[in-house]
Amino acid sequence: MPITRLTLTDFRSYRETAIGPGAGFVILTGDNGAGKTNILEAVSLLAPGRGLRGTALGEMARSDGPGGFSISAQLAGEVALGTGTLATAPERRQVRINGAAASVNALAEWLAVLWLTPAMDRLFAGGAGDRRRFLDRLVLAIEPGHASHAARYEAAMRARNKLLADPDHADPAWLAALEAGMAEHGDALGHGRARTVGALAGAIEASGDGGFPRSLIALEGWSGDDLAGRLRANRGRDSAAGRAVEGPHRQDLAVTHLAKRQPAARASTGEQKALLLGLILAHADLVAERRGKHPILLLDEVAAHLDPGRREALFGRLHGRAQVWMTGTEAALFEAAGEATRLHVGDGKVTPV
Repeated sequence: MPITRLTLTDFRSYRETAIGPGAGFVILTGDNGAGKTNILEAVSLLAPGRGLRGTALGEMARSDGPGGFSISAQLAGEVALGTGTLATAPERRQVRINGAAASVNALAEWLAVLWLTPAMDRLFAGGAGDRRRFLDRLVLAIEPGHASHAARYEAAMRARNKLLADPDHADPAWLAALEAGMAEHGDALGHGRARTVGALAGAIEASGDGGFPRSLIALEGWSGDDLAGRLRANRGRDSAAGRAVEGPHRQDLAVTHLAKRQPAARASTGEQKALLLGLILAHADLVAERRGKHPILLLDEVAAHLDPGRREALFGRLHGRAQVWMTGTEAALFEAAGEATRLHVGDGKVTPV
C-alpha cells in the first residue's frame, strides 16, 4: 500500500512538514544537505529496525527542538501508522497502528520497505555483518516474524556472553535455558535466510538482466544442526573469545557477478552498484509475488552515477510499482521517469515542483 500522506514533527531538520505523495514515483530534488535523505529515513522507520542510517533514536530528534520526534503516515486503505519517541524517553521507540499502541515488529505486517543508499555502494566489499543485516531486511520483507526471531536470538546471546564472562559463577541451568532459546530462534533465523536466498536466486534468474547484471547468491557460514549442543560444547572456547563462535550470527551472503564469474567484491564500484540494484529489483518482484503487494522502495541518489541508458532501464524496471521514492541534486536526472510526484527540498521545507 502506498503512502498517501507523510507528516514529520521535530524529526532531523524538520520542525513540521507534511507531504502528500501519489502512487508510483516520488522524486525529491534539492542541494546536498537540504534534507532529502531525512525524508527517506522517516519512511524507512515505518518498518522494524533502526532505519536506513542505522543511527540511535536519540540522534533523530531535531537538534533545537523540544526533544522527541514523531513520524506519521496514512496508507491507501485508511491505515494509519505512527512512530517516534518522547522527550522523556529519547531511546525508547513508540509505535501506533490506527491509533492503538503496537510493537515495532508489528509494522512489518503493514509495510515492506527496501532501500539503497550511497553508503551501501561497497556492501559487497565490506564486512559480513553489513551483508547479514542487509539479508535480514530482505527476509523481513517476506516473513514479518523474522524480526522477532532476530531480536530474541540476540537477547539470549548477549545474556549468555555476560554469564560466560565469569564462567566459574555461571549457573549451568540458566546457561542451558539461554542456549535452548538461541537454538530455537537461531534455527528460525537460519532457515528464514535460506528460504529467502533460495527464492531470490530463482527471482534473479527469472528476471533477466533488464539493463543490470545478474548475480549468483548463496548463504555461507553456519548451517549446522543441534545449535544448543554446539553451544554447550563450546562454552570454554566462547568464554575465552568473549562471544559465541558458532551460530547464525556468523552467516554471510555471498554474491557473484554471473557474467564475469567473479565475486562481486572484485567488481568495479559501478558494477557493484548495478549488481546491488539488480538484486533489490528482483527481490521487490519476489515480495510482490509472495505478499500480494509491492514494497516501498527508497533509492537515495540512485541516478547520479548511472549513465543515461542505465537510468532509462532503471525507470523502466521501476514503472508500475506501488511507490518508489528517489532523491537527487538535479531534476534533469529524472526527466525520463515520466509521470511522478516531484518535490523540491530546501530550507526545511518540501514544496511541489
